[in-house]
Amino acid sequence: MIMVAEAVIIELLGKDKKGDVVNYTVDDAAVVPKGTIMELTDERTCVVNTAAAHPVAGIAATEKVANDGQTTIGLYTYGIFDLTISAAGSTVLGADVRMAAAGNTVTDMTSLDRESGFVIGKSLATGGVNEVVSVVVRV
Repeated sequence: MIMVAEAVIIELLGKDKKGDVVNYTVDDAAVVPKGTIMELTDERTCVVNTAAAHPVAGIAATEKVANDGQTTIGLYTYGIFDLTISAAGSTVLGADVRMAAAGNTVTDMTSLDRESGFVIGKSLATGGVNEVVSVVVRV
């Protein structure tokens, strides 16, 4: 399955340059394209990003097919990824970015986003609506 605004790996960082993958529980019925920003819903449990004001778990390292019997998914938590800015968003070089309300997009953080776990990383470029920018993801 291909997603319109999937996160694209530029460089994986962390231990052995593998992106510090963390395994999370996911619903067997879930459909998760590789490169999907995932949100934390419960203890080590995640779903596809549904809104802006939710904590980030990571970026799907593999595709998850519905009803395939799998209830775990590995998420990248450290690397440089190309991410798409939301249709109502923007970012500036060096700004922290968070998930936006629109599927798999980001925008500049607002006050208290860091404390709430909404920040996904730091923008490496300035960009506007629907542009793709490189982001250092550190969840």
